[in-house]
Amino acid sequence: MKMVKKLALSSLLLLLVAVGTAFKVQAQETDDPVKIDIYKKFYDNRNNNQAAAYVAAQDYLKRYAKDKDQYVDYLQKWIQFYERDERKRMLPGLINAKNYAEAYKVGAKILADEPDYLRAQIDLGYAGYLSASASNETHNADALGYARKAIQAIEGGKVPTEWAPFKGKEDTLAYLYYAVGFLTLKTAPEPAIDSLLKAAQFDSDIKKTASTYFFLAAAYEAGPYKRLSADFQTRFANKEESAESKAALEKINVVIDRMIDAYARAIATAGNDPKTEASRKTWMTNLTSYYKFRHAGADTGLTEYIASVLSKPLPPKPV
Repeated sequence: MKMVKKLALSSLLLLLVAVGTAFKVQAQETDDPVKIDIYKKFYDNRNNNQAAAYVAAQDYLKRYAKDKDQYVDYLQKWIQFYERDERKRMLPGLINAKNYAEAYKVGAKILADEPDYLRAQIDLGYAGYLSASASNETHNADALGYARKAIQAIEGGKVPTEWAPFKGKEDTLAYLYYAVGFLTLKTAPEPAIDSLLKAAQFDSDIKKTASTYFFLAAAYEAGPYKRLSADFQTRFANKEESAESKAALEKINVVIDRMIDAYARAIATAGNDPKTEASRKTWMTNLTSYYKFRHAGADTGLTEYIASVLSKPLPPKPV
């Protein structure tokens, strides 16, 4: 967070200049030794030990706020800047510690002060995925809002104070689109497809992550496959085959082919990672079922299909 600290100091530059003069005047205007001592502690620490300066400033205001003079006014402003920047420093640590409830409280305060502070929007947007993947969906709605705002800002040319913990612009966008896709998978699977496809297009670790393609397969299954299959059953079940029913079935087949592709990519990307062994078995069961449906009940060529799938472009969402 070096850049954040640097920005904070520059924000306070004019005020810190005033402190130098203020301290000299303070010494001349009062003979209260306690007042002078506390202010001196603040003054001596304001640059190199801001935490100590903060304690001194609070102590000063606790004792002398009723004075309502230039020193009180200055210290109140200094504390306000310090607390804003301290919240910015705290946020990544809260997320890393998985204290999501506190992270979103702190983040809300940061963005109340600075609604367009991009670094917080990015952090809170992706933290929603981390929280939800740990079975805590409390912050889904807030996270989606932050992630979408961050994506819009970055794609509009804005740059955060720093890209870390991500590797850069593309990596950040990939993770944000991935988060949006995951967070909308249950409630809006069809739009989730768009977000996951977008996430996989960037040169990022997300492109090499098996769960990206599993979520994509799940989104196809819960979205267009479920919708088209239900419509087909309603309109054509137990009826003579017709040109219209053939066209409807072909739309379902196109979606199934996307699901086959996504499951195969998930398996191929996972490789032999022991952490994904249980998931791979489930993915393989689903893949085999859909593959056989599309190949007259046979799984001939499936092994070769999985082996070669990553060499092919990721197919777009069917129209």
